[in-house]
Amino acid sequence: DEEEDYMSDLFIKQDVRPGLPMVRRMKEAIQKEEKQKEANEKNRQKSIKEQEKERRDLVLKSALGNENKGFALLQKMGYKSGQALGKSGEGIVEPIPLNIKTGRSGLGHEELKKRKAEEKLENYRQKLHMKKQANEQAADQFRIRFKNKQEERKMEGDLRKSQRACQQLDMQKDIDVPKETWYWLEPEEEDKKDEEDKEDECTSSDLSVSEKLHVLTAYLREEHFYCIWCGTTYEDSEDLSSNCPGNSATDHD
Repeated sequence: DEEEDYMSDLFIKQDVRPGLPMVRRMKEAIQKEEKQKEANEKNRQKSIKEQEKERRDLVLKSALGNENKGFALLQKMGYKSGQALGKSGEGIVEPIPLNIKTGRSGLGHEELKKRKAEEKLENYRQKLHMKKQANEQAADQFRIRFKNKQEERKMEGDLRKSQRACQQLDMQKDIDVPKETWYWLEPEEEDKKDEEDKEDECTSSDLSVSEKLHVLTAYLREEHFYCIWCGTTYEDSEDLSSNCPGNSATDHD
């Protein structure tokens, strides 16, 4: 044999990249496997169900002929192929489709499954709705508590201001003892009694903060002609009623 000419065009045109023979063999194996599958599919004997389905589809696709007694009766009554049913032609054109039941479940099973799925979905929606309502209610309650706490803090500050003013005005009139113990600010810690006495003092009045504020501001207006929200001491009751912007905390707000 003659030796190959490494400078010839035949040798130069050959693809000598590494790995290409392996790729070529893999492609050939895949093509061979696909051809084998196609051959097996052609030679495979169809099942009874597949054969029945093919025959049924073929019959359903074919139009009725004159050999059909029902179709022959329709033609005698004036029906033409492709025409709608009914005297005035308002009926259906295509026959009612045939639904073949191939499963082994009883009649109504699919409707039952559908109804259960709808009920499950409705229950899930109701749970989401109830959860949303609970979250909204919790948020509203939080806002109400926060607002009430702010109002309570404001009333506590107004009460302390009223107690301080009452103590100063009473002392200016040489009143050494308040009309009620809570009319004045509590003394410093070193001047208080023991813990039991303090608890008795705290429980001596059953009035709430708002009730104490209302009573104390009324006392300051009647006794000293002083308005806590105006921060002004008027000359007399007439001056107070005519010049004070309001007669309650809400009016001043």
